[in-house]
Amino acid sequence: MKRFHVHLHVDKLGQSIDFYSKLFAAEPARVESDYAKWMLQDPPLNFAISTRGSRPGIDHLGIQTDDADELAELKARAAAADMALLDEGETTCCYARSEKHWVTDPQGIAWEHFHTLGQIPVFREAAAEAGPMAACCAPQAPGAAAQAGCCTPAASDGRASAQPAAAACCTPAAAGAAARCC
Repeated sequence: MKRFHVHLHVDKLGQSIDFYSKLFAAEPARVESDYAKWMLQDPPLNFAISTRGSRPGIDHLGIQTDDADELAELKARAAAADMALLDEGETTCCYARSEKHWVTDPQGIAWEHFHTLGQIPVFREAAAEAGPMAACCAPQAPGAAAQAGCCTPAASDGRASAQPAAAACCTPAAAGAAARCC
């Protein structure tokens, strides 16, 4: 089964947890000091919020798979469609160990395809390298200036961003692109 994924940045985590818990009629499956996640069955949705962004709004969208075969299918679709693919392989982010890759839509919105392998006790195991407020792991928009504490600054029009972030921010720079440090 595949599950739609949405990750939002929020300013007030507690207030947002209360709001989304009422909206979904469900408590989060995981709550941390900077993060909360709901794993809804109807509709199938992995909905996450965190305080790690520079401003409220969509960080990225994605599709979570239940197994490696489904993830390989999504990767093959991206390759067949001639989409630029950023393959992270096995990595850690958002309190989980996952196998993942990224594509960016024509509007510059980052899409994450991932298969969760397990949970970890920290936001990201490389957190010491990225600093205490590193955002989630979505790529940055081309030409967007890095914003303090955020691996995913929004494009000038407020949309989620697209250029791969520096290694310290979860994703390596794409071939020919300069790495950016958050």
